[in-house]
Amino acid sequence: MFRALASVLLCCFFLEASFWVHFSYGDLTTCSGIVPMTERGDKISITDFGGVGDGQTLNTIAFRKAIYRIQHLRRRGGTLLFVPSGVYLTDSFNLTSHMTLYLARGAVIKATQDTSNWPLIAPLPSYGRGRECPGGRYMSFIHGDGLEDVVITGENGTIDGQGDIWWNMWRQRTLQFTRPSLVELVNSRGMVISNVIFRNSPFWNIHPVYCSDVVIRYVTIVAPPDSPNTDGIDPDSSSNVCIEDSFISTGDDLVAVKSGWDEYGIAYGRPSSYITVRRVTGSTPFAGVAVGSETSGGVENVLAENINLYNSGVGVHIKTNIGRGGVIKNITVSELFMENVRTGIKVAGDTGDHPDNNFNPNALPYVKDLTLKNIWGVNVQRAGWLHGIENATFTGICLSNVTLQGTTGPRPPSWNCNAIRGAAIEVSPRPCAELASVEQSGSCASHS
Repeated sequence: MFRALASVLLCCFFLEASFWVHFSYGDLTTCSGIVPMTERGDKISITDFGGVGDGQTLNTIAFRKAIYRIQHLRRRGGTLLFVPSGVYLTDSFNLTSHMTLYLARGAVIKATQDTSNWPLIAPLPSYGRGRECPGGRYMSFIHGDGLEDVVITGENGTIDGQGDIWWNMWRQRTLQFTRPSLVELVNSRGMVISNVIFRNSPFWNIHPVYCSDVVIRYVTIVAPPDSPNTDGIDPDSSSNVCIEDSFISTGDDLVAVKSGWDEYGIAYGRPSSYITVRRVTGSTPFAGVAVGSETSGGVENVLAENINLYNSGVGVHIKTNIGRGGVIKNITVSELFMENVRTGIKVAGDTGDHPDNNFNPNALPYVKDLTLKNIWGVNVQRAGWLHGIENATFTGICLSNVTLQGTTGPRPPSWNCNAIRGAAIEVSPRPCAELASVEQSGSCASHS
């Protein structure tokens, strides 16, 4: 309990500090301008619709009435729904276009733990089934489909998924359908999520899928390290996504870029592209920055920079598998610091399961043009594990100015490589032979 509270306090401090630094000096690079914050002239409060923040009253009807009002009155410029300080227990609910969900300081929107009435929705077409179980899936706690111009923000209020009941169902193998995400936005554009704490998601935390023009910044995302599949932010078959200035500490990947699963993702054919991840700090038993493993629609033009990781499994993880198909290309990770990490860099062509037995074993993924530069690690157990796929060698893997120091002991962290080709400049410890040293300074981004 104390550790969880301490984590939240640390997260809030980080967010407020990064907000202050950015707006005081105004010299930090940002991609947040792709979606300007909307000022709403019309403002309503959840209490106007019977909302009670006592932590016990069920507020589902209040939220649905308020959002119905926003949707049907269609005020010019949209409407801000204000949630004052208090704990508002509710079932899942849908957002609507041209609205701001604003959580005041001390406001908590808390998910009910009554799973029996949780809505079911169809599987995503690029997945073909639920990610965990065949058939449909539970709707996310806060959901949106086919929306535009939606903001979730406030004064570091909290959205609490109370996920432990779902985690136990997963552990006990009693799930009938795939668990709900905390926030999922589908087929939507012009979305901003900022200055909110996300806690204890049942499954993935923030999942924009088939979306464009999405900004996620100044958020805190926390869940216990043993909470299963609680990814932080998963841009999925989405474009123009900006993730900045956030703290994430969860039980799975902090940020994972995805684009569909095997034959379903190949058929849907929507890549993830132009994803920026910048100034993110956190810890996880899995990966800090990940691409995959569901990449069948393709992933391209991803930039992750100024990342700080500690007590984590993998620093950077590019992961795919036979049957995925798709192309992963133009991925750049730079200015990454990691401490107490099992594996610094992992690129793997044998990771992740399959939705069914109908995947095509000849659908090989192609991975090329990965640039990993200005990376520093201390207490790293293994420098790198880079294994491509026979007959689909991963190419253009370029390491530049990478130093990974091991734990105390006589042997430095090692590299292990197979079916990859690339270059290495100023890399310590000495990389594997497949990364032939290039005797020149500067970028190796042009290496093929």
